[in-house]
Amino acid sequence: MCTNAIDTLEFDASTAKRAQYEAFDFELVAPGLVTVRNESHANADEHSYRVNIESGVPVVCECPADTYHEGACKHRVAIAIREPVLAAASEYERDQEPEVVPDGGTTIERSTVSEQQVESRPVDCDCLPTFEDLPCWPCYQEGFQTPNPNPDTDADN
Repeated sequence: MCTNAIDTLEFDASTAKRAQYEAFDFELVAPGLVTVRNESHANADEHSYRVNIESGVPVVCECPADTYHEGACKHRVAIAIREPVLAAASEYERDQEPEVVPDGGTTIERSTVSEQQVESRPVDCDCLPTFEDLPCWPCYQEGFQTPNPNPDTDADN
């Protein structure tokens, strides 16, 4: 992951300010793909855009500003300045040492465990079969690199 993602983007002061202060919601859709929803708008559903991450840098957004204006849009800058979001969306070396990633209040330790039993999945596991290569957020936080192979099984059984 590029640790200087913000330095690679070109943007003006207005974009920087909006990226910092508007209420964004981020959803990891797939490795390298984040949906950014602007909760500052009365109708936030109409202000939701996908941003592609390549080599640790938000490179393109589907919003009109990124398409028709020079420089990075506020959605790309918002991801670049939020290290936990950028880290989750970026591909990373699977065999590196566990990394401690702050998420704005708690600390998440990313484990590199290769195989874990279904019985040890988090109680709140909600892996979906439609995302064949992507674990749910609770499983990701626990260090699982793949989705629960048996998502219908209760983790307590």
